[in-house]
Amino acid sequence: MTPGGELFSIYNQNATLGATPRISSLLIKPASAVCNLDCEYCFYLDREADPYKSLPARRMTLETLERLVDTYMFYSYPASTFAFQGGEPTLAGLPFFEKLVGFQQQYGRNGQSVSNALQTNAVLIDKNWCDLFREYNWLLGVSLDGPEEINDLYRFNKDHRGTWKRVMQSVEMMKVNKVEFNILCVLSTANVGRAKDLYKFFRGLGIDNIQFIPLAEFDGEGNRLPYTPTPEQYGTFLCEVFELWWPERRKVRIRFFDNLAEALAGQKPGSCTMHETCDSYVVVEYNGDIYPCDFFVESSWKLGNITVDSWPEIARRTRRLSFASKKTLAHPDCQVCEYQSICHGGCPKFRHGPYRKFEDLDYFCQAYKMIYARSVEPLRAELKQMFGHEMPELAMHSISPY
Repeated sequence: MTPGGELFSIYNQNATLGATPRISSLLIKPASAVCNLDCEYCFYLDREADPYKSLPARRMTLETLERLVDTYMFYSYPASTFAFQGGEPTLAGLPFFEKLVGFQQQYGRNGQSVSNALQTNAVLIDKNWCDLFREYNWLLGVSLDGPEEINDLYRFNKDHRGTWKRVMQSVEMMKVNKVEFNILCVLSTANVGRAKDLYKFFRGLGIDNIQFIPLAEFDGEGNRLPYTPTPEQYGTFLCEVFELWWPERRKVRIRFFDNLAEALAGQKPGSCTMHETCDSYVVVEYNGDIYPCDFFVESSWKLGNITVDSWPEIARRTRRLSFASKKTLAHPDCQVCEYQSICHGGCPKFRHGPYRKFEDLDYFCQAYKMIYARSVEPLRAELKQMFGHEMPELAMHSISPY
């Protein structure tokens, strides 16, 4: 019997368990899926499963924000991590984030560390935003898909006009104002075949921290949509980027390779895709509703609401366990794969996407095998040189930690 099926249907959705992994970070959506752009490939906008699609103006109130900060900082002491996403989070307005910092200062305790991050299309960023981000050491992720002709093919505003020029103004402004940021580049059929061009472009801007996120969107019959790259295309892209990055590996960060090195070193990777289970963070919607994953903000996966539920209660919900254990539904191919101890079956979104089955192979399985075959051994050797000893072999797990 698979987790999430009849076994869990006997529980009330608000039932709780005993000891379960703590919620280590929050992904907060202060403006929900509302955005000032209309990117062709955006999976957030106009989703059928969006619980809030009939509500056009979605903004987190200051009351909800205060409740969120107060309760989570108490729960997460001594280290609290807040990340903001959307839609477009800056639509909540600069005063909202100034209030956030004030609440963090008000409810923080001696010795408590607070980390803030924000993923943005950067269209609204100005000097005032930069002042806030610099003063409180925020980390920004800026969405940019490459040179103008690539970026503007799919990333445009409500008037269908390209965004590249405006984003580049913000990038220059953040550099001048010493705001720490990285680039999030969405890989589509527009740029997946241009690894060298992308790498050269971002390095030419002085960018030394890059995330490449592949699109994986499908129609109702499991066919990839026109902008979704094939697994072979994504695998080839990663291998080509690896060759370009390797000579600069000590001074340039590519998130995928960072995460792979962390896994090989026996550490928990920064990306949840490489975790054994999906339980490291939760999503906080604009009204305080909680979900286990950004890709599954759906009524059937709602864990609770911060205005009525405590964080320990939310952490122990059987529905959270049910979602977390989806990662452990090992496909037969995964059980005999030499890389299982690294990817742990991949991402449930990429498994569930084509045919709505969590037990399927990750759509990008072939891509992972391509890049692991090229990169694992060089990275092991690099880690040995850095740490002065061989990295231990990673143990495969075949039994759910739950």
